[in-house]
Amino acid sequence: MMERSGVGPLRRLIVLRHAKSAWPDGVEDHRRPLAPRGLRDAPAAGRALAEADDLPDLALCSTAVRARQTWELASAQWGTPPPVRYDHRLYAASVPDLLEVVHETPPEVETLLVVGHNPGLEQLVLELAGDGLDDTLERLREKFPTSALALLAWHGTGWPALTAGTALLTSFTVPRGKKNKEK
Repeated sequence: MMERSGVGPLRRLIVLRHAKSAWPDGVEDHRRPLAPRGLRDAPAAGRALAEADDLPDLALCSTAVRARQTWELASAQWGTPPPVRYDHRLYAASVPDLLEVVHETPPEVETLLVVGHNPGLEQLVLELAGDGLDDTLERLREKFPTSALALLAWHGTGWPALTAGTALLTSFTVPRGKKNKEK
């Protein structure tokens, strides 16, 4: 555990917007599944986290079908996925709602993954990021598409200390799965 004097251990918040969803007729929003592209991109997000060695200690996931499927496909790319907590408050959540859920994270969790929806996730990252490495903030402000992964790092004694402007956006990527070519 990396710790700076008086500020607590290094903690990381990984924000994953659910993969591309389908819009089937007659299916309410909460029950919409992933589209074919989402079924390809969600595993790519999981692989990207594994390749960057950014695996979480705990995952918090919206109860919406598309978010749950994103979590299942992404975490299937890891040897042993961490525990997941499905929380209805993450569905269509505002920044204060998202922060409330994040602040409830146990203090022993150093890396937390949140799987949810826009516009809340994008707004959360922009509010928490006091700065960003390279052009990460500029790219994120342009668009926070489906399957986007944002990683924020900060030092804190507990998750309630994560507030506006206290984190550094260390990476922002949009992993995409490869389409199978028909022969």
